[in-house]
Amino acid sequence: MVERNAHSMGIFGRKSLFCLFTVTSVLFMLSWSFVLRSAGRPHFVDLNILPNSKLLALADDGNSRSRSQRDGEVPILVDKNRAPKKYNLFKCNPSNQVLKVFMYDLPPQFHFELLGWKAEGKNSIWPNIRNKVPEYPGGLNLQHSIEYWLTLDLLYSEITDNLNGRSAIRVYNSSEADVIFVPFFSSISYNRFSRLKPHQKTSMNTLLQEKLVTFLTAQEEWKRSGGKDHIIVAHHPNSLLDARVKLWPAMFILSDFGRYPPSVANVEKDIIAPYKHVIRNYYNDTSGFDSRPILLYFQGAIYRKDGGFIRQELFYMLKDEKDVHFSFGSVQKDGIKQATEGMHSSKFCLNIAGDTPSSNRLFDAIASHCVPVIISDEIELPYEDILDYSEFCIFVRTSDALKEKFLINLIRSIKKEEWTKMWARLKEVENLFEYRYPSKDNDAVQMIWQAIARKVPAVNLKLHKSWRFYRTPWKERGLKSTLLPKTFW
Repeated sequence: MVERNAHSMGIFGRKSLFCLFTVTSVLFMLSWSFVLRSAGRPHFVDLNILPNSKLLALADDGNSRSRSQRDGEVPILVDKNRAPKKYNLFKCNPSNQVLKVFMYDLPPQFHFELLGWKAEGKNSIWPNIRNKVPEYPGGLNLQHSIEYWLTLDLLYSEITDNLNGRSAIRVYNSSEADVIFVPFFSSISYNRFSRLKPHQKTSMNTLLQEKLVTFLTAQEEWKRSGGKDHIIVAHHPNSLLDARVKLWPAMFILSDFGRYPPSVANVEKDIIAPYKHVIRNYYNDTSGFDSRPILLYFQGAIYRKDGGFIRQELFYMLKDEKDVHFSFGSVQKDGIKQATEGMHSSKFCLNIAGDTPSSNRLFDAIASHCVPVIISDEIELPYEDILDYSEFCIFVRTSDALKEKFLINLIRSIKKEEWTKMWARLKEVENLFEYRYPSKDNDAVQMIWQAIARKVPAVNLKLHKSWRFYRTPWKERGLKSTLLPKTFW
């Protein structure tokens, strides 16, 4: 009897062990399945146009409590000359908040006064945009007007209660802000005030840059971060020429990196923003492959320096091709009207490197629903971390484009069905490149704020690391200030 019971218990023990082994194995395989699925290539939702969720920019829940009451602020013992007096928990837990931007109240000479606006009183800094918004100069000046639209957007956030579609609001306490915005209209400063006037030794543009550097480097906000959380717009390639090597830790908003050393500006630190297109939008576009008679279109400056040499090479290769328009053009003598009509009538529009890797021609093409053909090896594109340009653009290496018949054969090989898909995609994404006031959900203004928000975690990482040894005197840390960094940050 004892022997039988022992035998039964042995069988029961083996069965239990077998069941336990089986269950464990199944759970192990399921866990690995979940791991492998989560580690696979992420699937991004198609941009129709973009999801409403944002990394750091979501609609407020309407709670009327103050920010410090909602999120809490934890005081820490720090040297006031080394780091902020208190740390804001919002940077760890964004919750349902928009990106909070502290904007300096710079004197009008740095911004709207450059547009001809006159302050209404001694203490007046900003125009009353409830009554009238100062206009930005037209023509090609408009293509680099990005700082104007971003500044207006922050001012508008003060007078509206509607946060739907908003990605950023202005705050007045810099310790609550995620980034610090510098409202210097650097592009119009270069375009309008870089030439010496009679009896001037230094241009107004240069003087303003000197004043800006003096102002910023004296601010507590700059000192505590070294400028890393500051946003400075220098969209014109020649804007901020004198100050850029002194303000390099800041996050620049640029058109490209063509005239910047990588130690001063690079894709890891800075933001590429779209040009404001200068031709008319193609509203109610019902055109199609067969109703656009021009196969390939280019109109602009043909003889350029630096990387733009390819323009003249392509001109001689393509000028005799049927259904190709390749000619010199400018904004003068109805140039913008001619370019609008030409792009609206073309299937493909050439975007070729000029003096710098980028130009507003790409964004003119997008507004025209003319499929861009990009020949610029060093070009950087706005929001490319979330937007797949290959869905609506053709990219051609410079070395390939210079091969006999390569470019024209490639373009002719793209048939109606493929072109139509790209044309339809252009109409879906064109809103992402539109500058408006007031701004609208996922237009260029809001997309730039969202691009900045995606940089904030990297900025915070740099700042937090720099504050590790704030108790150690600077001299003991062996750090030396320098105007031009050997490496970025």
